[in-house]
Amino acid sequence: MNPEIQQFKADFFKALAHPLRIRILELLAEGDKNVNEIQGLVGSEGSAVSQQLTVLRAKNIVTGTKDGNRVIYSLRDPMIIELLQVARQIFNNHLVDTITMLDKFNGSDNETDI
Repeated sequence: MNPEIQQFKADFFKALAHPLRIRILELLAEGDKNVNEIQGLVGSEGSAVSQQLTVLRAKNIVTGTKDGNRVIYSLRDPMIIELLQVARQIFNNHLVDTITMLDKFNGSDNETDI
């Protein structure tokens, strides 16, 4: 595989590697929003939201469009929505595996108590 593509992927996933950035992307998956809307929905300071939006913009994950004195943010590529859904499914699969393992572990403890 091409080293430039690998570097692009690494940089892309690095840009996603922050809980507030993920939350911002989840909100933008629901529709375009300005900083104040995002700030209110995440319950975080404007400076923190602005910093994370700057990272996402620098990696071309979100775009900002000027609307008067506001900037409206949107996902640059709608495939981000699918990526977030796949990540959630992977998380759910791991959670199911962990629950199954715990059930087996707890079941074996109960059997020895009988």
